[in-house]
Amino acid sequence: MSNHETVSINIPKLSIIIPTLNEAANIAEAIITTQGSINTEVIVVDGGSQDDTVAIAKSLGVKVIFSSPGRGVQMNAGAVAAGGEILLFLHADTRLPAGFDGMVRTALPQPKTVAGAFKLGIDASPWGIRLVEWGVNLRSHFLQMPYGDQAIFITKSMFQQIGGFPELPIMEDFELIRRLKRIGKIIIIPVPVLTSARRWLKKGIFQTTLINQIVIIAYLLGVSPEQIRSWYRQGKFRKI
Repeated sequence: MSNHETVSINIPKLSIIIPTLNEAANIAEAIITTQGSINTEVIVVDGGSQDDTVAIAKSLGVKVIFSSPGRGVQMNAGAVAAGGEILLFLHADTRLPAGFDGMVRTALPQPKTVAGAFKLGIDASPWGIRLVEWGVNLRSHFLQMPYGDQAIFITKSMFQQIGGFPELPIMEDFELIRRLKRIGKIIIIPVPVLTSARRWLKKGIFQTTLINQIVIIAYLLGVSPEQIRSWYRQGKFRKI
């Protein structure tokens, strides 16, 4: 047995779970940022892509499974298929930093820590994007409320203990973190992942940020995720 194999056996296995739906433009870069890590596996969970997402993922040698669409459903399916002791949930348009695996394995064993995520970076230059980053990272640090685009990670045993992601049409990451905060600490690694600016640039930085806050307030006031999702589909937010 080689020294590398011996080291890998002694290091907790990390399963990286990427939910996809028509992410051909992004999936290769997401997978490439996972390469070079030690004792890891990548599982792409496809929700019915009609483009080349699946073919691209398979060409890069990662495991591909299929489920019904919906991030919560897909990520739970990936967790069931995962062989790792640690789960990391990566959006297809988010890139991990070099050395992420070591950072995750160092962060999770810290006292009272139940899960973690990374600082957020957004791949666009407008000053408004820098303000969004600042706000997100302030919230994450002081309120311990990272969202899914910050690459949430957790031990598989803790994930099972809390019942996985709630299978909601929206807000699944928000609700997962709320549940975890009742149990212990959410650690934020001060090195950023880099996520796509596409959703901010599509509707505008201010409008997207405002919509995000309205959605959170509506959810906290008891509006159902199904209702919030229907507002999106009916274009209720377009005139904000």
